[in-house]
Amino acid sequence: MIAILLSAGVGLLITLFGTPLFIRYLVRRNYGQFIRQDGPTAHFTKRGTPTMGGVVIIVATVIAYLVANFATAAAPTVSGLLLIFLIAGLGLIGFLDDYIKISRQRSLGLNPTGKVIGQAAVGITFAFLATQFPNANNRTPASLNISFIRDTDISLAHWGVGVGIILFIIWANFLITAWSNAVNLTDGLDGLATGASIFVFMAYTIIAMWQLNQSCQYLLNPTAACYEVRDPWDLAILGAALVGACFGFLWWNGSPAQIFMGDTGSLALGGAVAGFSIFTHTQFLAVIIGGLFVIEVLSDVIQIGSFKLTKKRVFRMAPLHHHFELKGWGEVTIVIRFWLIAGLFVALGVGLFYGEWVSVS
Repeated sequence: MIAILLSAGVGLLITLFGTPLFIRYLVRRNYGQFIRQDGPTAHFTKRGTPTMGGVVIIVATVIAYLVANFATAAAPTVSGLLLIFLIAGLGLIGFLDDYIKISRQRSLGLNPTGKVIGQAAVGITFAFLATQFPNANNRTPASLNISFIRDTDISLAHWGVGVGIILFIIWANFLITAWSNAVNLTDGLDGLATGASIFVFMAYTIIAMWQLNQSCQYLLNPTAACYEVRDPWDLAILGAALVGACFGFLWWNGSPAQIFMGDTGSLALGGAVAGFSIFTHTQFLAVIIGGLFVIEVLSDVIQIGSFKLTKKRVFRMAPLHHHFELKGWGEVTIVIRFWLIAGLFVALGVGLFYGEWVSVS
């Protein structure tokens, strides 16, 4: 528990006191947000607000994770290092996207092909390595089984391990792309994505801690309710680091935001959600835990699908938070209510997780 608290505390302190230093640096370099012209007019006042704040979140998360491990004399695990690789790798793609937007003063960054290639390179590398490095109990960071609250009987290795690894790489990249885009779409109002991410990573910290206490690797008499997760303790430390980093960043990102996380942060945080869902074997439970992000994506899909089929829009603007802006809701009102929805989804997800353990045990 000391490592969890230390990880969260270090992450919080770094972003709380490091973000204003980064803001001043960005202001001196004139690295400000470019606002899309077809968005709500109220957003025009945000033009020039420093962006790329995700850099601080990533740096704080990595330092907090390493400090917590060092302070408790624990060596980082393969699961933790791979998840950091995924977060930092996607953050780098987002950073390049943000930098191009700023330097060229346009709302479009990396061209779609370049972005897809970059995300695929990170995702494929992550997914392949996640199926390697078995520990003494022959457990790899990721499983080749599709998971809901734990692994199901649906195995991607049904036609052989080699085919299973290929199918897993495809499946993992779908999850990484989906969650990265989901958080990215949600990051449209001051503090919205940051606050929602805090709830999600709190859930995964709790889940990883519970999986540690009920691990098949450590229980003297493993039962059917135990969890086949390789490195739950390290995942809990990393989850706490993300909670603390996002919490401290929210102080400066809340309305009126003094800095935006940009694609640097949203892609990294989305990748983290995907990574946690894979390593904790909760791939479909994540859809409930990250329910707010899913709703934002669905609103965009519905809007595009409806317009292409009927030439009519379901919402005044997508994603969903912009719809309520155009209906006259205040930004702070939308953000707080969406945070409440995010919290309810997280409570439902954690409740289902615990309820399944009770029913199995």
